[in-house]
Amino acid sequence: MNHIVNAHHEGLTRRRVLGGAAGLAAGAAAVAVGLPSGTASAASVLTAPDLVRWRRQAADVTITRDDWGIPHVVGRTDADAVFGMIYAQAEDDFNRIENNYLVSLGRMAEAEGETAIWQDLRQRLFIDPEELKRDYAKCPGWLRRLMQSWADGLNYYLATHPEVRPRVITRFEPWMPLSFSEGSIGGDIERVPLSQLESFYGDRTVAMTDEELDQLLKEPTGSNGMAIAPSHTKNGHALLLINPHTSFFFRSEQHVTSGEGLNVYGAATWGQFFIYQGFNANTGWMHTSSGVDNVDEFAETIVTGPHGRRSYRYGDELRPVTTKRITLSYRTADGGRAQRTFTTYSTHHGPIVREADGKWIAFALMNKPVEALQQSFLRTKTRDYQGYLKVAAFKANSSNNTLFADSKGDIAFLVPQFMPVRDNRFDYRRPVDGSDPATDWRGLHSLAGLPQVVNPKNGWTFNTNNWPWTAAGADSPKAADFPRYFDQAGENPRGPQAIRVLSARRDFTPETLIAAAFDRHLTAFARLVPGLVAAWDALPADDQRKAGLSGPIGLLRGWDYRWGADSTATSVAVFWGEALWTATSQAAGAAGMSVWDYMAERATADQRLAALVEAKDRLTQDFGGWEVPWGEINRFQRNDGAIVQQFDDAKPSIPVPFTSSRWGSLASFGARRYPGTKRWYGTSGNSFVAVVEFGPRLRAWAVTAGGASGHPDSPHFNDQAERYASGNLRPVYFYPEDLKGHVERTYRPGR
Repeated sequence: MNHIVNAHHEGLTRRRVLGGAAGLAAGAAAVAVGLPSGTASAASVLTAPDLVRWRRQAADVTITRDDWGIPHVVGRTDADAVFGMIYAQAEDDFNRIENNYLVSLGRMAEAEGETAIWQDLRQRLFIDPEELKRDYAKCPGWLRRLMQSWADGLNYYLATHPEVRPRVITRFEPWMPLSFSEGSIGGDIERVPLSQLESFYGDRTVAMTDEELDQLLKEPTGSNGMAIAPSHTKNGHALLLINPHTSFFFRSEQHVTSGEGLNVYGAATWGQFFIYQGFNANTGWMHTSSGVDNVDEFAETIVTGPHGRRSYRYGDELRPVTTKRITLSYRTADGGRAQRTFTTYSTHHGPIVREADGKWIAFALMNKPVEALQQSFLRTKTRDYQGYLKVAAFKANSSNNTLFADSKGDIAFLVPQFMPVRDNRFDYRRPVDGSDPATDWRGLHSLAGLPQVVNPKNGWTFNTNNWPWTAAGADSPKAADFPRYFDQAGENPRGPQAIRVLSARRDFTPETLIAAAFDRHLTAFARLVPGLVAAWDALPADDQRKAGLSGPIGLLRGWDYRWGADSTATSVAVFWGEALWTATSQAAGAAGMSVWDYMAERATADQRLAALVEAKDRLTQDFGGWEVPWGEINRFQRNDGAIVQQFDDAKPSIPVPFTSSRWGSLASFGARRYPGTKRWYGTSGNSFVAVVEFGPRLRAWAVTAGGASGHPDSPHFNDQAERYASGNLRPVYFYPEDLKGHVERTYRPGR
């Protein structure tokens, strides 16, 4: 990568530069282009002008850490702010930044070995570094400046922290953010099953993994959002709930400000230079994983001609299959490097990812990295709903619904703006016939033609990864007005729970909205438990299950369906629900039903009772009896900064009273047993939670799972854990006067 510097900088001697930048010499020796960490060459070591330029930019950046370790970054320009923003992220968790780019660039096998080669191949079917470099060269100048500052901030961090040893990426280049530009926890690419990709390109049969099958059957994950209009708030100001359900420690909480109008607070995915879910003084946005169908598979009819040349049928013609060779590197068992080269195939629909019923399956998805990155950054500077909608016109958000609120009192619910127009005769939930031109995408829907809610009469709107048809109660869009591909998620138990709490009052305050977000009612069990009790009631008196289950049934019969750390009924219900889910999920899938509906409507009495026997036995086996408070089982533990955590019953942990969102809890804690544990430990669910009030002066409260730092020796590694578990959000220091008395440290990058 060539860096442009002015003549004055070029004229400085290397000795003078390093003498004025203490500690940079050692760092420069460790940061090399394209080499494994710990290696360097005279041709690849960073140059003196690089260091001068970074140090000059760092002088225009200030980072203030508050008493929770949250970085408040101030830059002279937006580019300076980005430089400081990514530098602060690297301070807190460089490992997660690099990991995200190993995934997005298709280079994970270089760190983890050949087992990750299929994940890399999947990524590289859609992401070509050479194409991204060309895209970067064509980006608007303002965006290139931000991307250059992003790379410079990370490289400056590595240069000033020689003790940090990257696993693979020792030099970041400014085109790289285009590989990871939208911000979702799992991109659309992850819908391609790796086992089927390996079967096709590895030329061997590979069964779908339990994890892949599990993902097909489980609820959609990824968040709650609520927006409340001034008509339904006590203070007459719009309110917004930001409640992503992600992997823990997946995002960095930051406040980023510049002299060019940037002033944004919220959660940034590690390695990205925009706040993904958050707010500025005037607007706020919360993204939830959407159930719209905008990723499609096309079944291609392949014809092999002379010399093995392949074509595919399209209407009355044969079109040549496009071939491309992709070479991937991987780490060998002895720490060396090796390569594998694949010949890959694609049609105009997209890359071929698997074979089914004698057809090659092409995978079509949004691939607009430049537009996605522009939309992701520019929305953070919007001032009202109309401005937000103008940015949405990039139509480069494919996987997320949006809950919106602003200081003018506008609220809205929006579905993803990337929505291909398709022929509603076809069922795009399954592969469609790629040889029929009628199945092709025909451009994108207009923003006005999408299901949306804007300032509904009922005064609120929400999404819980469910369908859009209940987003504003009676004022919701009507399914009959839209093609069926606008929803494939259906309803989930959090939907009725959200309606329940939002309909309960017309005088919301930030405090009562927080309470609503942690409401304890479990809608799934309110629906499911009566069927279990009825099954037990119907047992003959001499059935051995009658006496054996009388205790748990009595407990559940009198339960109010509310979770709690002291609740033994919650423990019995969750263990029973998990057992019944496992017993019925495959049948539910075969019947085309959600597992909740199947359990409620089609599970047999014997299935319900057998699941309770299993739950009682498991509780007794693991905890010495079936009457165990939920908080003794459901725990939050953070032992180390590893991406894949290790859990230990002998180490300290704290009780978490809420359950998985699977059972209708708005506050979510996805927990399970791990090898060697009896307690359940959470790794996903509530991660960053915030409530925002958009008055003349913004007010906000937030909490982050664990803490702001990924370093176990930091006081901010786990200092928010108790607040997280209890839903006790802390005030956000949004204005400079808020920070007074709460400053831990103020410094410039590299100092």
